[in-house]
Amino acid sequence: MYLNACDQIKDISHTPTIYFYKHSAALDAKDAVTILKDSLSKVLVLFYPLAGRLNWSAKGGSRVELHCNGKGVPIFEAESEAAVEDFGDFTPTSSIQALIPSVDYTTPIDEVPMVIVQLTRFRCGGVSIGLGVSHVMADGPSALHFVDQWAKIARGGELISPPYLDRKVLETDKQLDSTFDPSVLRPPPTVIGQEDNMEQRKKPITVAFLNLSKLQIEKLRNKANMDLHQENSTPASRGYSRFEAVAAHIWRCTSKARGHVSEQQTSLHFPADFRNKMNPPVPRNFFGNALIRVEATDTSGHLLSNTLGSASQKIREAVEKVTENTVRSYLDFLKNLPDVGRFRSLDNNGRPKGDFYGNPNLAIISWTALPLYGADFGWGKEIHMGPGPMGFDGKTFIIPSHNGDGSFNIAIWLQEEHMPEFKKCFYDQI
Repeated sequence: MYLNACDQIKDISHTPTIYFYKHSAALDAKDAVTILKDSLSKVLVLFYPLAGRLNWSAKGGSRVELHCNGKGVPIFEAESEAAVEDFGDFTPTSSIQALIPSVDYTTPIDEVPMVIVQLTRFRCGGVSIGLGVSHVMADGPSALHFVDQWAKIARGGELISPPYLDRKVLETDKQLDSTFDPSVLRPPPTVIGQEDNMEQRKKPITVAFLNLSKLQIEKLRNKANMDLHQENSTPASRGYSRFEAVAAHIWRCTSKARGHVSEQQTSLHFPADFRNKMNPPVPRNFFGNALIRVEATDTSGHLLSNTLGSASQKIREAVEKVTENTVRSYLDFLKNLPDVGRFRSLDNNGRPKGDFYGNPNLAIISWTALPLYGADFGWGKEIHMGPGPMGFDGKTFIIPSHNGDGSFNIAIWLQEEHMPEFKKCFYDQI
């Protein structure tokens, strides 16, 4: 099966997520692992690329191809002496990692499954489902579509939303209005005086799981928008989004916590979904990757000496560069690269290989627009869904609260020495 340029630059690794379910009579009445296996075998008939395996392409250039050979998906069953409540606020630490199957990336690439699943039973009677979906195969909307349809089949429902599997739909012979500016794909800045980032890669990191209430989010947004009106005389300017204001706040706090010199260059990277930017639009159930990497840059001194609105504007400018033409030219540029290996953070030997987005940089992934919740396999909806411990220094998730109260949970990985100052700034500067 054809893999497009977006697929080719994704990591040869799995996006880990975790679902927790509390004890229920329905869970007692059913053999959960049998239900998962039976329904998984059925949903894989429609999402059959996920039952295949990658192979290195004969074209070379670190590219891969997908062999739809029906080798299937492994599903594991485990038992734990822990109870669901022992995981507290579900901070994605190593205790969560044990609930998601691990993959040995030194294994030959054609033996690595595209999906891995683990059902864990806890002493309280609750369960978790640990899931890993190959980055090459699916982005967030596609992976969640797969889980939603899987859960529907497990509940005995009919599959009502099959995937659109032709990845060539992102490509066109239309004449491009402009060529892609490859400067946005340059390696991120390094810490001044450390041109090689290996020293930064080796520093121990830790994770924090921080809550922003709806009121705190609105305060940040109002502050950013107040700055916008004071700095911009054009009354028609659109107000900053919650993502723009919160991401700007996180960016400023990390720069402060890291103690950068004022001239330190810093980049904020985030993926933008371009499904709704295309004409004709990407089919609603397109299954694959439809993300473009976006970058906002500044110096730490300028970030911290100016307003939250100024930082939000940097992010807004990056977002507004995502148009059909920039996406088309981006895909065209990637397709013609002699080698795409630089963009993968792991090669198939498990070695760090790609660009380093840690200090002085930040990589933020927003899940605020995704249909994260409601995965009911027949024993009720999850009480928590979140990322596994997949972090590196600077990796950040913005996740809407499970209870729908308008708050966000922020999962962020930083070097241990910088986390206390970051947490202080994160709440003090609201």
